[in-house]
This record gives sequence, C-alpha cells and structure tokens, in this order.
Amino acid sequence: MKHLLFILSIALFVVTSSCKDETNGEVQVVSPEEMITLLELEDVQLVDVRTPEEYEEGYIENFQNIDFFSESFEKDIDKLDKSKPVIVYCKSGNRSGKCAKLMKEKGFIKIYDFKGGISKWEQDGLEVMVIP
Repeated sequence: MKHLLFILSIALFVVTSSCKDETNGEVQVVSPEEMITLLELEDVQLVDVRTPEEYEEGYIENFQNIDFFSESFEKDIDKLDKSKPVIVYCKSGNRSGKCAKLMKEKGFIKIYDFKGGISKWEQDGLEVMVIP
C-alpha cells in the first residue's frame, strides 16, 4: 500500500509540474532553430529592441523595432497584445532579457527571448534584412 501511495504521489507531482499555465507570464529562452519553428507555427508578435540605427544595419524579417533606450519604450510595449505570445531579441541577449522580464511583470502570457540575438542569427548564417 505504501508503494502504491508513493507511485501515485510521484505521478501527481510529474503531472502538476509538467503542465504549463499560459497565463503565468512564462519566459522561454529559445535557440535559432526553435525561433524558426515558432515563426512558422505560431501567431506571435515580433519585437526587436535594438536602437533604430542597429535595426537599419540589419534585422530579422517581420520584426518591429521598439527601441529599448527610447523614452516611450514602456508605452510602446504596452501597445502590444498581452494575450498573444511575443518573441523579443536584441543584439546579443542582454536587452531582450530585460525586456522579457518587464513583459512578464506587465502580464504578458508567453514571452520567447531569442538567445544570442541577431549576432547569433547572423553567425548561424540565417538571413538578415537591410533597410536600403
């Protein structure tokens, strides 16, 4: 009987710890491969938090630029739909990590932080758009 209770306890723990609540503001750090999959499968909001000058040098297609250092940054983030997933990236991952934390505090349901930023994207030989 103790053995059965032990197994049931473990099963209950596994089930409750593996269920993800989409409303908890989870931040998931993703690789380039995972990001490509997300771009193909999910209806996500795409945010590049680099400066406009950095954005003009090259950006990932379909990402909107919301400058992390802008005075209107928080207001611009507030304009996004908190009920929809969002992918955020910067140059290397520092600003996007801070932005993801802010989004979590603001109640976004699902945040994907692109690990390594556009530097990693380019290093992996993936396409970058340039403003002419």
